[in-house]
Amino acid sequence: MKLYYHPLSGHAHRARLLLDLLGLKHELVEVDLMAGAHKTPEFLALNPFGQVPVLVDDDGTAIGDSNAILVYIAKKYARTDWLPEDAAGAAAVQRWLSVAAGEIAYGPAAARLVTIFGSKHNPEEVIGRAHGLLKTMETHLKDREWLVGDRPTIADVAIYSYVARAPEGNVDLADYASVRALLRRIEALPGFTPFVETPVGLSAAA
Repeated sequence: MKLYYHPLSGHAHRARLLLDLLGLKHELVEVDLMAGAHKTPEFLALNPFGQVPVLVDDDGTAIGDSNAILVYIAKKYARTDWLPEDAAGAAAVQRWLSVAAGEIAYGPAAARLVTIFGSKHNPEEVIGRAHGLLKTMETHLKDREWLVGDRPTIADVAIYSYVARAPEGNVDLADYASVRALLRRIEALPGFTPFVETPVGLSAAA
């Protein structure tokens, strides 16, 4: 398998993290986003949306979108421990995949885009949105160790990267003890691969 990625992309780290947690051999292919490599005809043939990550399986199957990659990997390798097959469990995981594509993307991920890439998002707005999400997560995690059920799932993988690096976007995690505990549990899993930390935002003073 090949994973087309960029080291600063939390979406790409999300896919890489699951591959490493499951011990699946893969080749990392870095895509030079600054040079526009994700907009070349060759890359667009893999993902017409021109985004990383893209997973290319050994049989040539190309999967774009980080959450789709998580589902693909779990399904292909029949890892029902990471993606439950029962209706309630699958729905609960999907709910958090939607959060990763929605509230996380437009909250902590967007706040980080401002400090690292100079995006034009309104910092006050995206930071406020991030804290709204974190408050919801904190309440959800008060009496549980994982987002879904009693063990880690791809839901936890999906939320990890951008929540863990939220301080880079000036989003303080200090008030969210249960969220921070979840991050530590994910980081303690065998095969865990850290997401590169950039010294910007609150992380600049850490």
